[in-house]
Order: sequence, then structure tokens, then C-alpha cells
Amino acid sequence: MSYPKPIKSISSYQPLADANPAMPITAAGAWDNAPSGLNHAASLPALFISHGAPTLAIEQSATTNALARIGQNLPKPCAIVIMSAHWLSAKLEISSNPKPKTWHDFSGFDPKLHQLQYPAAGHPALAESLAQQLSAQGIACSVNPVRACDHGVWSPLIHMYPEADVPIVQISLPRFYDSVACYQLGAQLARLRDEQILIIGSGNITHNLQAMQWGADSIDDSAHDFKSWLLRQLKSDIPSALDWQQYPNYRDIHPSDEHLLPLFFALGAGQRVNVIHESMAHHSLGMDIYRFD
Repeated sequence: MSYPKPIKSISSYQPLADANPAMPITAAGAWDNAPSGLNHAASLPALFISHGAPTLAIEQSATTNALARIGQNLPKPCAIVIMSAHWLSAKLEISSNPKPKTWHDFSGFDPKLHQLQYPAAGHPALAESLAQQLSAQGIACSVNPVRACDHGVWSPLIHMYPEADVPIVQISLPRFYDSVACYQLGAQLARLRDEQILIIGSGNITHNLQAMQWGADSIDDSAHDFKSWLLRQLKSDIPSALDWQQYPNYRDIHPSDEHLLPLFFALGAGQRVNVIHESMAHHSLGMDIYRFD
């Protein structure tokens, strides 16, 4: 059995977690000793974070304030499992790098941005455990021992956990995955929330760089209308949200889909959506942050 290829129709929609509930993906094999109180702690949510431009890392804004509050208000995670829009791959990969470097995967910005470091550790044992469990369920994947953290990972986390003291496992976004495949993968990992592991999808709720107006306070009405529509679907009709390309002229909002797909990874791990933050930046970039329980 191989992982489902992109599903263009969801008329027969069924979450993978419901179809195969007997083998939940857990972190149990990754801990030398189970963290104290693990079985008595409340589940963490899954999050979708719009990370915007790399300058998010050095900004003080409503978005960065919201990120800081998340880190302050949630119980501190044992680890973070994160899918970033900036790790596209031919197949599913899981970073097992014990000391991932801070990758400044951009150019043309303030030099001090290139000097920032986010020295959070990796968690090779957790990465290996997840890869083994996914492989056992027929989901083709492998570990990557050299992957660095791209800005989709460290630019929001530097506000959430500024001490860089939560281990990170990054999961790639395979190029052939669509919204349903990402949702199904998130559903497979949902049990990790019970083990105090924070699941994050990092992308953007709207992402048309051609429509950006750097520093503008104006709002792109088409981008705002799209994210309002999608949020309604997330709240009331998940299959319709997964079929987001039904939206008229959706390519005007997402010329490519990699920045939206991490949303569905987080959705698969939670389902019930709550809005933590809504705003627009640079005219066309939606900076929303959603929580899924």
C-alpha cells in the first residue's frame, strides 16, 4: 500500500484516521522515559500559522504579539512537529537532524535578519519513531539527517519560544500531496497531541506575491474575501474546505498551493477551528493563525 495520490474529487470523502483507527501514531517509542505527568496533561492543539515574509522574525506587530501569547499560554510542549511550505520534496521526509542549522533561505532583506540564529535542537528518536510507524501503515517516508530549519519554521517559533528550548521535528510537503493527503497525514499524527507534542502547519492563508504592496496598510479585497470564505467552510463543512479549489479564481489568491496546504495538515490533527489572530500584511498576505482542537 502506498500513500494516497492527490484526490481531485472528495465525493467519497473519509478521513484516513477514521478508516484505520487501530494503529495511532504515537511518540511512545521516542522517549527514554515518559515525560512526567504525560498521561494526565490536557491535549495540546494543532496550529496553522501564517508566517508571512521572513521579516516576521524581527517585527513587533499584532501577529508577533499573538505568537508570543501562544507560547506563553499553552503548556510547554515536549516537542514540535511542523510542516513548512518551504520544504517541498519528491516524497515524504522527516528531519532527524539533531542540531538543525538556521537556514536563511531568502535574499534581499535587512542584513541583521541573516544574522539571526534559532538554535533549537532536533529530536532524532522522535523522527525515527514517526517514520517507522508511518512506514508500517504503508505511508512511504524516510528520515533526513541533514535538513536545516527554513524560515517557515524559525521565523514564527522565535516569537513563540524565544529560548529555542523545544525540540523540533520538521515534516516535508511532498509535491504530489493535495489538501486531502495533507489532511490524512495530519489525522495520522493527531494522537501526538495527547503526548504534549505541538503540531503546526506553517504557510499563509493567502499568498500571492505578485499582488503584494510592501508596507501598505491597504487590504486586498479578493484575498480577504477568500480567507473569510475558507474560514466559514472550516467551521461548517470540512469536505468543502478541502475542495478549496472550487473557489472562483482561486489562483488569484494562491498561484501555487504550497502555502495553503499546511493548513490542512493542522486541520487533520484537530478539526474544530478557533481563530487566534486575523490580519493582513503588505496588502495581500493574510496573516491568520488558527487553532484546531
